[in-house]
Amino acid sequence: MDKRLIAERFARARDTYSQEARVQQQVAEKMLRLLTEQTPDFIGSAPPPRFRHIAEFGCGTGSYSRILLHRLQPESLLLNDLCPEMKECLGDLLLQDTVQFMPGDAEVLDFPEKTDLITSCSTLQWFSNPEKFFARCHGFLADDGYLAFSTFGMENMREIHALTGHGLDYLPIEKLKELLCPYFETVYAEEEIVTLPFATPLQVLQHLKQTGVTGTEKKVWTRGRLQAFCNGYTEEFSREDGNVSLTYHPIYMIARKKKI
Repeated sequence: MDKRLIAERFARARDTYSQEARVQQQVAEKMLRLLTEQTPDFIGSAPPPRFRHIAEFGCGTGSYSRILLHRLQPESLLLNDLCPEMKECLGDLLLQDTVQFMPGDAEVLDFPEKTDLITSCSTLQWFSNPEKFFARCHGFLADDGYLAFSTFGMENMREIHALTGHGLDYLPIEKLKELLCPYFETVYAEEEIVTLPFATPLQVLQHLKQTGVTGTEKKVWTRGRLQAFCNGYTEEFSREDGNVSLTYHPIYMIARKKKI
């Protein structure tokens, strides 16, 4: 996994990400709803005192961060992203005394000890070693702390993989449970399929570029390659309404720290 290239692609997309990342925004809103439903101590609209100290990895432009801050009202919220440039998108959040930004690779950075909640949306699929990361999170969390994240499963962007042979090595939900098991009790796990319509295959590519998710693609798009891609996409993934489809496969995981 070329983290430098990933950071570069997301940095370029930071001005268009929030507008284009419709699925990621829906996932962030659902992640927070599931978190409030599946963890104890929520009474009505009041946030639980257990989530006083929160760390979010892969915060990006801050869509999920803003929901976390508003809904959970933590005493401290540490935001992390691989791209230092994302700080430019977090100005309103960083006006709060309770919010800090720490750039860098979450797989090697140290989060504060006794954190109550480590959380993220749409980031873990970019990690090189999720199992090692889960073990490190166990060490940073307070007793009975939670790790809650969304990622994407094996059907994610299947159209792109089918036509280019390129894509991330997405983990199935059962594998994620298996990797969590030594360190966490899985409290909740869910997956779903979301299909987005686009007028043309070119719009699909533009959408991917504007959300930064082309982060591992190094091959040059020549005119011939682009034409072949568009022809294949239209032939294989057209809908009855004349649009073409792009598949997302969100996975939601909520896990409580084990005593080991």
